[in-house]
Amino acid sequence: MAYIDIAERRQLRRKLTFWRVAAFLIIAAAIALVWSALWGGDVGKARDHIARVKISGLIQDDAELLERLDTIAKNDSVKGLIVSIASPGGTTYGGEVIYKAIRKVAEKKPVVSDVRTLAASAGYMIAIGGDHIVAGDTSITGSIGVIFQYPQVKNLLDKIGVSLEEIKSAPLKAEPSPFHFPPPGAKEVIQSMVNDSFDWFVTLVSQRRGIPKAEALKLADGRVFTGRQAKTAKLVDQIGGIKEIRDYLVSKKVGANLPIVDWEPQDNGSPFFLGGLAQDMAEAVGLGWLSKVGSLKNLSEDKLLLDGMVSVWQFDGK
Repeated sequence: MAYIDIAERRQLRRKLTFWRVAAFLIIAAAIALVWSALWGGDVGKARDHIARVKISGLIQDDAELLERLDTIAKNDSVKGLIVSIASPGGTTYGGEVIYKAIRKVAEKKPVVSDVRTLAASAGYMIAIGGDHIVAGDTSITGSIGVIFQYPQVKNLLDKIGVSLEEIKSAPLKAEPSPFHFPPPGAKEVIQSMVNDSFDWFVTLVSQRRGIPKAEALKLADGRVFTGRQAKTAKLVDQIGGIKEIRDYLVSKKVGANLPIVDWEPQDNGSPFFLGGLAQDMAEAVGLGWLSKVGSLKNLSEDKLLLDGMVSVWQFDGK
């Protein structure tokens, strides 16, 4: 009988623990949902503030970033935007759509581009979306240009006795190909695409920076500039940091004491601490490895070769 009583008490204790945990999760979820509905999940964004968005790494078509910028544009609590850039560039289209999203924000509130260590090529394309560009003395920027790259392995295939035969609708279909030298006209077609995108980029620089197009073309030979050189060339407005950024925003009637709130990429998991709580519970039962699956996916998306035309600064490491 004593043994049965002990077993029953243990079972009752386990049930009580389960319902306590369940009740805690239900209450936490309810609080999170109410908070998210009222303040968008972040109390810092519920009051007047200056938003800051950080753009780093290779630039590609980023739907989440575009949505974040659109939300910032529509949020009346955001009185100004700082776009902090640390990127060598990326796809031309990726830079284009982010530039246009920043300009939509600028239609409603002042935007400052903060050039950090590197904002080149498509990174600079994004920077000129701001109303004012601030860079460090030794920041690297510029590299105005467009490039289309493709590998060529025909000589290697010839050495090992392998060939790829093709039947296609027209000579320029799927050209240029890495498996054979381009037929007549293929390079000219790609060159015309590059020239058209380049002309669009240079025209944008000319218009946004108030530089005659002939002068902008001289600066658009692919070279990079230090922040000081870029200031002299009128590619940036000011040398400085957060103080100079705040001073500019104050000149646009943005409160000097408003907090700067980082608008980080939105977490697809549960709001607030529920995502972290779920992770802790997964670790407790030995399933913590599941959270690494998404990381592997992201790793696979960091391509060594970007698709299509790119505007990216590369240096020769030899």
